[in-house]
Amino acid sequence: MTNKENFQYDLVEKLSFRRYGGTEEELKAAEIILEEIEKAGGKGELMEFQIPAFDCSVCKVTFNGQEMDSVPYGFSGQTAAGGQDYKLVYIEDADEANFLGNKDLSGCCALVNQLDLDMFKKLLEHKASAFAAISGKYFETDETTDLVPRTLRPQMLTFGKIPGVAIRGKDALTLLKAKEEAAGKGEDVYLHIDLQQTETTHTSRDVLAVIEGTENKEESIVITGHYDSVLVGTGSWDNATGAAMLNMLYNHFLENPPKRTLRFVWCGSEEQGLYGSINYVKQHMDIMEQIRFCFNFDMNGTLFGPNLGFITGGEDLEHWYMQAAMEYGYATKSRTLIHSSDSAPFALKDIPSIGLSRGGTGIMEIHTRNDLMPVLSAAEMYKNYEFAAYLIGRFVNAAMLPIERKLSDDMKKKAQEYFKLDKAPDYKVFD
Repeated sequence: MTNKENFQYDLVEKLSFRRYGGTEEELKAAEIILEEIEKAGGKGELMEFQIPAFDCSVCKVTFNGQEMDSVPYGFSGQTAAGGQDYKLVYIEDADEANFLGNKDLSGCCALVNQLDLDMFKKLLEHKASAFAAISGKYFETDETTDLVPRTLRPQMLTFGKIPGVAIRGKDALTLLKAKEEAAGKGEDVYLHIDLQQTETTHTSRDVLAVIEGTENKEESIVITGHYDSVLVGTGSWDNATGAAMLNMLYNHFLENPPKRTLRFVWCGSEEQGLYGSINYVKQHMDIMEQIRFCFNFDMNGTLFGPNLGFITGGEDLEHWYMQAAMEYGYATKSRTLIHSSDSAPFALKDIPSIGLSRGGTGIMEIHTRNDLMPVLSAAEMYKNYEFAAYLIGRFVNAAMLPIERKLSDDMKKKAQEYFKLDKAPDYKVFD
């Protein structure tokens, strides 16, 4: 393969280290991307923004004198110094029937299968004093999987906070067996939790670059993809591949100037809650009306398929995408939804989008220690790039834009639901 055909793969290798949002490693990745922009003869810049962060000094869960593996939920508050004993209750899901006999959970720690907004609201309504969320399968150990700190999302925090931790599935099984045995004797089970944390902010960054249009420069297309990663693995697939795709497309359109303006946004801190794209919209409100469309890249270039197009728009957009794929000879599937990636905040501004991706998590993994280089292919990355360049070129160079800048009422509703604005009305995405 030529140097051009290997460019993305080589850049993914350079970016394959932990790049958690707001850290020095994320800044290092941003500088690598910026350097590649300048090597291509372009000009980029860093756009800084603040993200919520926490520092945890103590996270300790003890049962019957034995310490269990645990990690904190950031922003969930803290226990009394030295920790507290909590009566253990198991709440399977947020259905009210699971709270029969548990109307008042004062003094209790709720063991939950997963913590979503509905569950969190119910725990607060029933006055739970703490929670422990189950992470992973009952047979997994620290030798095979990682237990990673997590956070309460801003939507949850509009309702309040209670101290929370995550524990392994194998330890949750131990607790439930002990609880079942104790219940047979008319006894309760208690868990000791010591959680101490403070809240702060960290600086994250987007990398920005603009290629001005040759004709209709007042109309813009935004091209997004995040370059940060989670705390484990190297984030090679998710999403060093998307970041490298943006660099490749930037190089292409520098050499082949588009009729309309292209705004490239390498988003920081996507994994913590789309902070990079949210802050881009927030800091560029003055040009939102100029942005007609968004192309987003999140996970490309795997040996395993399929190719995917995530359609945030109507049937006309899905038909346009699939027709272009057939004309080009590109095998792909399409799904119409709010893509859980950096195109989502643009949907709140009535901007349609296509998210281009490749691969499925049934064979490979993201957000784990197994997101590594071996499943990636320089040849597949280049194939994804060639189609993306064709698709974007077809759109940006059209005599008249093929898709209107608007979303249906149904898609607007889905965007509201994606950000939980229907359930957390006090949460403001762009405040």
